[in-house]
Amino acid sequence: MQHPYRSALYIPGSRPRALDKARSLPVDAILFDLEDAVTPDEKAAARRTLADELESGGYGSRVRIVRINALDTEWGKDDARAVAGMNCDAVLLPKVTGPADVEALREFVPNLPVWAMMESPAGVLNADAIARHSAVEGFVIGTNDLIKDLGARFTPDRAPLQMALQTCLLAARAHGIVAIDGVYNAFKDDDGLRRECDQGRDMGFDGKSLIHPAQVAIANAAFAPTPEEIDLARRQIAAFEAAEAEGQGVAVVDGKIVENLHIVTARATLSKAAAIAEMEAAAGTEDVAAGA
Repeated sequence: MQHPYRSALYIPGSRPRALDKARSLPVDAILFDLEDAVTPDEKAAARRTLADELESGGYGSRVRIVRINALDTEWGKDDARAVAGMNCDAVLLPKVTGPADVEALREFVPNLPVWAMMESPAGVLNADAIARHSAVEGFVIGTNDLIKDLGARFTPDRAPLQMALQTCLLAARAHGIVAIDGVYNAFKDDDGLRRECDQGRDMGFDGKSLIHPAQVAIANAAFAPTPEEIDLARRQIAAFEAAEAEGQGVAVVDGKIVENLHIVTARATLSKAAAIAEMEAAAGTEDVAAGA
């Protein structure tokens, strides 16, 4: 049963109060940020602050991913050395342009899975080779940087980004890794966020990267199976199993043919719903224990 990644919230590694609040947020993953969210004069202190908070624990079943600075910056190698000793689940490398960048990181962080920020034209064009690397377990799409590098304009339908988004998603699916959609900048625009989450979910992304706690509930709802989808999945499986018992290879549900490929999707839907329920139950238990 794969861990859900409906919501992946960026938290500045330099802010103890935000790091503490993240322990109680209903997010599936936390992107602890040492890069964009930390000013140059705070970089060294942020490493120490984040290391202390992660060592203190309390993040429950949330996946803990630390985004470092790029290795070609003055902070990147020190970040990498620090992350190698942190109590986290993975390291997120920005500005990945090819598998050589992952290899370079592995010299400093040999013990953690790598997630790649896909945020440049070169990175997108090399998405397949990056996803194929044995250390890579996930993509996070950096849509703001992609728009900048492409010289594109942002449009609500994200038409200028569709090829890049789909290329990264195809590579992720081809190699069985997680794919997280880019951020939505207008954190007070719930309707816009909901539309973009729905678009990402329709495309096939596992979840959405977020910049504000107020965005979490919308992302969690958008990337979770709906009650209607769960009900349909159960009925499809039941009908197909009944058809198989009668020696037939197809079933009919709601006037539509159901074949084995539909059952693969149905079982994935139920597995995701079960993983979400299990995680939410665990979070409830943790909250009760914290309040005891």
